[in-house]
Amino acid sequence: MKTEQEFDYDLVIVGGNIVGATLACALKESNLKILLVDAQSKEQAIRNKRCYAFSILSGEIYKQIGIWQDLFPHMGFFKEIRLSDGFYSNVVGFFTEEIEREYLGYVGEHGVILESLYQNLEGHPNINWVNETKVIEVDYQNQYSLTTLDFHGQKKRVKSKLVVGADGAKSLIRQAAQIKTKGWKYWQSCLTFTIKHQAPRNDIAYEKFWQSGPMGILPLPGNQCQIVWTNPHKEAKLLLELDEHEFLEELKKFTGEFLGSVEINSPRILFPVQLMQSNRYILPRLALIGDAAHTCHPVGGQGLNLGIRDAAALAQVIKQAYSQNEDIGSVSVLKRYERWRKFENLVILAMTDLLDRIFSNSWLPLVGMRHIVLQLMRNIKPIKLFSLKLMTGLKGRHPQLN
Repeated sequence: MKTEQEFDYDLVIVGGNIVGATLACALKESNLKILLVDAQSKEQAIRNKRCYAFSILSGEIYKQIGIWQDLFPHMGFFKEIRLSDGFYSNVVGFFTEEIEREYLGYVGEHGVILESLYQNLEGHPNINWVNETKVIEVDYQNQYSLTTLDFHGQKKRVKSKLVVGADGAKSLIRQAAQIKTKGWKYWQSCLTFTIKHQAPRNDIAYEKFWQSGPMGILPLPGNQCQIVWTNPHKEAKLLLELDEHEFLEELKKFTGEFLGSVEINSPRILFPVQLMQSNRYILPRLALIGDAAHTCHPVGGQGLNLGIRDAAALAQVIKQAYSQNEDIGSVSVLKRYERWRKFENLVILAMTDLLDRIFSNSWLPLVGMRHIVLQLMRNIKPIKLFSLKLMTGLKGRHPQLN
């Protein structure tokens, strides 16, 4: 019988971006020994300028793990959401008083969020973070896993009770474990960039649906906004290739005049859009979280928030199992996480897919139907409240980490 002390770590987290680092932070007071492995350097990871919508629930999770007070001053926030369909005049507005909250959501830059997570883990005696390190292979045994690492050109084998794949949509951990996925690539690509504007208010989030695809406009500090603009692949590529003046002229056709004078203040980044759900989130000694387990259409800004919830849910399951002297890498323990998160994620994946297909469409019967849906959402309070709670993460089971 192997003793506890013969394990190098209790768990190895593969992937040191936001979701993997969130899991480590959520477990930092558990006395578990954790190794966080990332192929990038910290400097490379922090340089990522992409921004994300951050739900109310994600903010509450970060309060529980102790970084929200440091992160919040660097976040944008919104007190109102305006949902509209192209040039259709009726706008559905969602307001803080409808759910008795100070804000409806937040917006943060990747590097800012990640740096706060880094600082929270800095110097913690039970957590070791290694960068520029690749996983060569993982051997899953009955009682433990053996992870072989390329650590700055040297091979190192690490023994742990659990391996967590947090290494993104193209997860090598998932692929090596031969976990199949279902899903599809959309006919669209997403263009993201940041603008500086002169609008009198900077606390409103916009979701504008056009026949070509949705456009999200999210407030950032300093009268800036992150724009997430979805178009068919060809049109998105043409927009990327326009010079700045031509691009701004095209942008104004879709944003109108409400932002005032606008200038681009970040590179334009283009990426294809896909939906993916892993057939399994767990195997013996293995759990998948974040984009390694699922990806969704960016409409509604749900992607990162689902990953943060995965990390918090898995942390809760692991902490409870560890406190009861259960094997944290056993299927019986990990099934609790999979049952919790797989269905909830599927609901959001289906919702984002349906929204994109219904609204990115010029078929007249669908156009008429979605106008009716917007009217119902605007005028029938239970429908509106349900939609708002779903968007803000207030539906479903909430992780409890304290």
